[in-house]
Amino acid sequence: MAAVHSSMSVITKVSEPNLWESICKEFSSQRPPFEEDDSASVTTDYSDYDPSYHHPVFYGRMFVDVNNIDGDATADFDAAISHPSCLGYSFTNKPPASIPPPPPAPPNRLTCTPTQYLNAYIYPTLLPAMEAMLKQAKLEKCFERRRTKFNACDYITEYLYKNNPNPQDGDRSRVNLWDIPFVKDWLKNHPRPPLPKSLIWTDEEAALIIQSFWRGYLVRKEPDVQELRVWQREWREENRGIQSRVSEFWDKQMPDGDDVAGTSESSVP
Repeated sequence: MAAVHSSMSVITKVSEPNLWESICKEFSSQRPPFEEDDSASVTTDYSDYDPSYHHPVFYGRMFVDVNNIDGDATADFDAAISHPSCLGYSFTNKPPASIPPPPPAPPNRLTCTPTQYLNAYIYPTLLPAMEAMLKQAKLEKCFERRRTKFNACDYITEYLYKNNPNPQDGDRSRVNLWDIPFVKDWLKNHPRPPLPKSLIWTDEEAALIIQSFWRGYLVRKEPDVQELRVWQREWREENRGIQSRVSEFWDKQMPDGDDVAGTSESSVP
């Protein structure tokens, strides 16, 4: 019996780890081993004051410390013509900025490699257009909504057409996308479906239209207004075709009215 008990396994329940405790344990393991009293181990290192790092006299100028080079720096110092912070420093003006070399001439577009052609003729024009497109997309809230009326290809097409460095037809700054000649020709054979109102209206316009419809609905459901609308509908049904009925009535009453009218007019001297 004892042997049976000794061969039996014991099942124990292990508690699930606490997420917060594991995070705190991981964070504490990444900290350095500080002493119990951190404030006691902190020592303040005082250094001599250096005016070259604090005084505005040194701003934007080149200088060098000459205290240990020229001997006594205070011998020839004159406070009337120089600031006391300059004591022990020698100043010089920065050299003028060198003129950057002119950019290299673009390669021959007929004989250059595809990479050279892209770097010299495509990217300098396309990259500013893409940057402007991303800025406009942010204004149109394309990064916040799933569907918008903004079309990136249309914007780049209009941007490249307006900013063509060699336009053949004068100023293009005020040309709209739909007024571009090749766009007109394309849309004649490939018309676009109209956009839904949800993409055309702005948030303010949509809110104004919804509020106007709701206020109109609240007015139309009033009992007095409903009674007036019923009366108007019945009145329209009763008087439908009133002009034709009036014409038929006068035709029956005066069948020879035209002859009479013509005779009377001819008899007038």
